[in-house]
Amino acid sequence: MAASRPARKSVALDATSADTKTRILDAAEALFTEHGFEATSLRQLTAAAGVNLAAVNYHFGSKEVLFRAVLTRRLDAMNQERIELLEALEREARPPSCEKVIFAMLIPALRLARDEKRGGKNFLRVLGRAYADPAPFIRHFLHAQYAGMIARYKEAFLRALPHLSKQELTWRLHFVMGALSYTLAGTDSHKLFQQMGGTDDDELLLQRLAPFLVAGLKAPPMADSRKLELVAGE
Repeated sequence: MAASRPARKSVALDATSADTKTRILDAAEALFTEHGFEATSLRQLTAAAGVNLAAVNYHFGSKEVLFRAVLTRRLDAMNQERIELLEALEREARPPSCEKVIFAMLIPALRLARDEKRGGKNFLRVLGRAYADPAPFIRHFLHAQYAGMIARYKEAFLRALPHLSKQELTWRLHFVMGALSYTLAGTDSHKLFQQMGGTDDDELLLQRLAPFLVAGLKAPPMADSRKLELVAGE
């Protein structure tokens, strides 16, 4: 009996450590949603999580590592779901339409918005803020996190939109991700809901955004850059 006591103590310590780490992540997610990365201080974080600075340093080492951990615990699952949905579509139809591909990209975000246990709307806004953040480490991190998923979707869009070159599609996907991040992070859309007497609803936002993104992706390519100059000069 005596020999089993250290093992029980170790299990209890592991559970306590995991609980502390989760509290720090949850508090950081809420603070990053409200203030962004730069404006969130470690003092705010330790107060919100009910831990000391040593606990934050033990589990994460720095605020940058903590921010990456906040994103990773939701992003990895969401991006994997996006790839699985795309693969299911490709088994059903070759190639899937542009509309189906864009919805496969958005549906995991809609599901996450409804799931408070996975961060819900707060995480989507953290993600939107991260896209808009000028900090180089955030940009590099997001590029690395999304590289595999974006590559798969780019292949699917190229098959669905054969009139677009790889270069043109790359630009359009850049604009798609920019519109998505601005919509999720910005307060303007939430103010619009209030002005129109509606409810603040991220699911409805994404449903409104989808046709706009599809129209932009399906638009015919511009003949050359001079055409834009001529239109601008009229």
